[in-house]
Amino acid sequence: MGNLIWVFVIFTHIFLILSANFEVGKSSSVDAITQQNLDRVNYLPGLNFDVGFQHYSGYVNVNQKFGRSLFYWFIEAVQDSASKPLLLWLNGGPGCSSIAFGQSEELGPFHIHKDGKTLFLNPHSWNKVANILFLDAPVGVGFSYSNTTSDLLSNGDKRTAQDSLMFLLEWFERFPQYKGRDFYIAGESYGGHYVPQLSQAIVRHNLKNNDKTIALKGFMVGNALTDDFHDHLGLFQFMWSAGLISDETYKLLNVFCDFDSFIHSSDKCDQMQDVASKEMGNIDPYSIYTPACTANFTMAKLWKRHRIGHISEAYDPCTESHSVVYFNQLEVQKALHVNPHFAPAKWETCSEVVNTHWKDSPRSVLDLYRELIKAGIRIWMFSGDTDAVIPVTSTRYTIDALKLPTVKNWHAWYDEGQVGGWTQEYKGLTFVVVRGAGHEVPLHRPKLALTMVKSFLNGESMPTLEQLRDS
Repeated sequence: MGNLIWVFVIFTHIFLILSANFEVGKSSSVDAITQQNLDRVNYLPGLNFDVGFQHYSGYVNVNQKFGRSLFYWFIEAVQDSASKPLLLWLNGGPGCSSIAFGQSEELGPFHIHKDGKTLFLNPHSWNKVANILFLDAPVGVGFSYSNTTSDLLSNGDKRTAQDSLMFLLEWFERFPQYKGRDFYIAGESYGGHYVPQLSQAIVRHNLKNNDKTIALKGFMVGNALTDDFHDHLGLFQFMWSAGLISDETYKLLNVFCDFDSFIHSSDKCDQMQDVASKEMGNIDPYSIYTPACTANFTMAKLWKRHRIGHISEAYDPCTESHSVVYFNQLEVQKALHVNPHFAPAKWETCSEVVNTHWKDSPRSVLDLYRELIKAGIRIWMFSGDTDAVIPVTSTRYTIDALKLPTVKNWHAWYDEGQVGGWTQEYKGLTFVVVRGAGHEVPLHRPKLALTMVKSFLNGESMPTLEQLRDS
């Protein structure tokens, strides 16, 4: 009888443990679902049409001690989101908002009319092929904030990568249905630092912790700052060959800027860039053959900051100003769950404070490429060929510096029978030129950009004329 009592006690104890574990797991799951529901955007001002997908926005705390919280906007795929990969998009600056640019005028579904109040649907949104996560990083960018004011004065590459990694780990806890999903990162401009740095942080985290939460498969960067020397070399060559600057200025830019940092440039280099800007005149250096926005922007200031461009629907060069109007509306901020206690007094597309106080910025990230190629990460670099900030020539020089064997020689790729651009495949890296695009490829050539990201996500080469004929 005593033995039976002990058996009963043991089984009861086991049952209680299992029940408790089940409840913990159930509670965690419920908490995640509850938070998702809190983050779901149920109403978006200016959206007067139905969409067949869910989207969410809110904050993820990435540092409890200092109170750093990053703002995100997550937009599920148009159809069958459960079977599609997850793609994180990062704009650069440093100090520019992925919500302002990536979502609102490039690859996101919700673009803004000239009135700054109503929205229209982007027919070439990348959420046709993936679930898209837009992140404003670091703190001080967009709606991302810190309880510690000095954090805004001490941003840099290293902390941005660490905070972005923490954001992802916490975000996957909030959206556990995406754990282990094929994951990709994409970005442009100073995203040429953010994207490979975050990719490296993920790969190292996964190896150290045997963690499969973030299933990173690849990354792609466009018109990306990669290696200061080669990027400067290619930039000045492009400006000169396009007839934008004089012979003398071309020579002096190479003398004073070739070995300078893009972010922490010398006074001599800054002076020569001012000269180059005056010679170029009032054009948009981010898209040299399209109209410039002449309303509220000083081109020399934009040039010196190396920030993202400002051009939407039937090609509007002033799209950036529409975002400023839209995201400064209290109704919009409330709909996106912006914390009113930490909302900026005036929301800006790019933060001057973050940009001018940027700390560490390595002269090159080519070493990261070598490490990530060895790790088997799919890597694509793409260039719009009308950009005079980080032009196609710069990217070609930086890729050449990697000395990778060629797998497929240079050739044209096609979209609906027309040349969409050119491409070359190397061992571990694919390079794509997008014909007629500027710095913001998904803005200037949205259909071609969608064709490109489809090929990237599918692990396929860019379409050739022969493939189009066969299909």
